[in-house]
Amino acid sequence: MPLHLFDEPKIDTHCHLLDPARFPYAPDVAYRPAGQEMGTLDQYVQVMDAYGIRHALLVGPNSGYGRDNRCLLDALARHPDRFRGIVVLPNDTSLDELTRLRAAGVVGVAFNVAMLGTDFYADTAPLLRHLADLDMFVQVQVVEDQLLAVQPMLLHSGARILIDHCGRPAPGAGLDQPGFQALLALAPTGRVAVKLSGFQKFSTELLPHDDALVYVRALLDTFTLDACFWASDWPFLRAPQRTDMGPLIRQVERLLPDPADRARLWWDTPRHWLGLI
Repeated sequence: MPLHLFDEPKIDTHCHLLDPARFPYAPDVAYRPAGQEMGTLDQYVQVMDAYGIRHALLVGPNSGYGRDNRCLLDALARHPDRFRGIVVLPNDTSLDELTRLRAAGVVGVAFNVAMLGTDFYADTAPLLRHLADLDMFVQVQVVEDQLLAVQPMLLHSGARILIDHCGRPAPGAGLDQPGFQALLALAPTGRVAVKLSGFQKFSTELLPHDDALVYVRALLDTFTLDACFWASDWPFLRAPQRTDMGPLIRQVERLLPDPADRARLWWDTPRHWLGLI
């Protein structure tokens, strides 16, 4: 008997935990999520159980926590079999520190170029070399054509690369925009994967963001389901409209009506890349 859509096994490869009651926000952050933007570990585990999400890749948010990873590391310690983590670290983080974090379930470091700009990461060659040596990821969020500036550094590093939110192309600028073409050119390297997520970040339409699908389909065609992940971006920081997990899952059903294709996107591919059992 086929599984219900919400019961099909899934790995959510981009979500955040924000629990200021247990882990107060850093004093110098530019944005302090509140209300519906907050999400604790216990709340997210309930969401996971409701929607067939067996594992998740937790991403340290620049909002609220900056480089304070205690909330994320607490989740990894409490549920080591369910979670892996992407942390936010100083650019001069040592190999020893990365090795310690790797043993705790951390699989990579976030580069939020979209927020901090390309110049902020100009001195990260040693950090990237450490990530390559440990077979860890550099997770990169860029917007529009920023990838052009950081692409040579990323490729030279030898590190495995995760691209957030479809590379966040400029809405309406088409497939030929330079930043998106630079993203497509990364596919043959075999060490770059793309998260099909955050459609609202490069759409001018309301859910289901049909104008974003031209980019999503191009990524599926170029990277194939062997290098594409699904992610929710829960609990939806700075979302321009109300967002819930259920409609995001239905969106995948419309995009990939074949359950075998969904299984590759939701389960097989991220499970292989992230080393989840």
